[in-house]
Amino acid sequence: MKKLIGLLATLSLVAGPALAAGTVLPGQLTDKTRECLDCHRDDNPGLYQQWGSSKHFGANVGCYECHQANPGDVDVLRDDIHDDFVIATIVSPKDCARCHAKEVDEFENSHHSKAGRIMGSLDNLLAEVVEGNFGMVTDAYPKGVSAAAVNGCWQCHGSAIKVDKKTGKLDPATWPNTGIGRVNPDGSEGSCTACHQRHGFSAAQARYPDTCGKCHLGPDHPQKEIYEESKHGIAFFAHEDEMNIDSPKWIVGEDYTAAPTCATCHMSATKNQDISHNIGLRIKWNNRPPHSKLAHETDKKWNLSSAAITADKRRENMVDVCVSCHQAGFVDNFFTQYEALITLYDEKYAKPGEKLYKAAVKVMKTDPSYAKFSRSIDFTWFELWHHEGRRARHAASMQAPDYTHWHGTYDLGKNWQTKFIPEIKDLIEEFRATAPAEVAELEKTLREVQHSKNWEWSINKEDPKIKKERLKRQKAFKERYK
Repeated sequence: MKKLIGLLATLSLVAGPALAAGTVLPGQLTDKTRECLDCHRDDNPGLYQQWGSSKHFGANVGCYECHQANPGDVDVLRDDIHDDFVIATIVSPKDCARCHAKEVDEFENSHHSKAGRIMGSLDNLLAEVVEGNFGMVTDAYPKGVSAAAVNGCWQCHGSAIKVDKKTGKLDPATWPNTGIGRVNPDGSEGSCTACHQRHGFSAAQARYPDTCGKCHLGPDHPQKEIYEESKHGIAFFAHEDEMNIDSPKWIVGEDYTAAPTCATCHMSATKNQDISHNIGLRIKWNNRPPHSKLAHETDKKWNLSSAAITADKRRENMVDVCVSCHQAGFVDNFFTQYEALITLYDEKYAKPGEKLYKAAVKVMKTDPSYAKFSRSIDFTWFELWHHEGRRARHAASMQAPDYTHWHGTYDLGKNWQTKFIPEIKDLIEEFRATAPAEVAELEKTLREVQHSKNWEWSINKEDPKIKKERLKRQKAFKERYK
């Protein structure tokens, strides 16, 4: 691990992160850093100016203090330019922990730092095979790697950094990369610069919703767009100059009340809670998978110590943020609405959809040429839960009605009826003669789903009483707008 001369990376004369035990602050810039600046001041003026406006500069923390390495580190740069310096390009969470031990410990116990573990998942099958090929050849990947994964998935989730052991240079397939779950040469997981951009490392900048928008946007997890539609986002953009976002302590309800940002709700301080770099400790539900799961159960699966914090406790933590601006009754009613949407999604789409898809896969696997994502139904089911289902759940959790409905439950209903079910029926007819046993099971499952309370309307079997009441409401509506 690279050595740091115990220094505080965000020292301020006012409130700021606590120093790690044993940290000693330099009284002035070190000679090594001054040597670095002799070149970088001219060669990289943007980098130099960013550092010059940072709290690092005010604390005499410079290039060498962060990039210094041990001679035996795998990523030590071995070139003529840096011949007199034992340094490495990457500053990992382990390096930051020499001053920011508490923050790094929290971060390492979060889902953010584990985001790189997606490599090899269903998403990577898409990026490596369906979308891409193995045409990007580098020293670390002589057999090739998918440029779709390198430029897409890895830039948010993080890549495993590969190093040329002779030169210490980083392989271009894996660097540049500030993915939040990056696997670093020293074995640590994560990237502090995913949120605190080099070389200013500003806390204020990390509080802006746009920072989270690097990764949390798009068809499968549009939290940034959801936030912008919500009352919270509307309030932020209307009152941005009242946010006091440069305040060192930045306590909601005390330093600002105009609006929350992503950081406010998920990690920043309240009157009762300290700031936390584990963004999962205020999230009760993990809405990423096909079925929503209690967040602490996911932490158990990943062997995180934060699994000890139960989902109900996490909800309490979030409620503590909410009541900084809202009444308790308002907050309780919101959670009732939100969790009702989770139940709706799970009961109407996730459970029956998963049963149907599993039965359909058994049918398709009777064809030796079948491969995952080679048929339209593979994409349809994937998007039902991975796109529409996530959008509905995430949007409800953040109070964005248009995303909940038109980008969420509407798309779920439409694509279920116009794509998923017709594709199930097509498979039944296509394989009826060649896979009779598997088709019989699929037909039985389809029949059960379509005759269920959630879907009986789709085969004109709606409960007559419910239908009568619905038609009565329609008639009243038409009467009002004659």
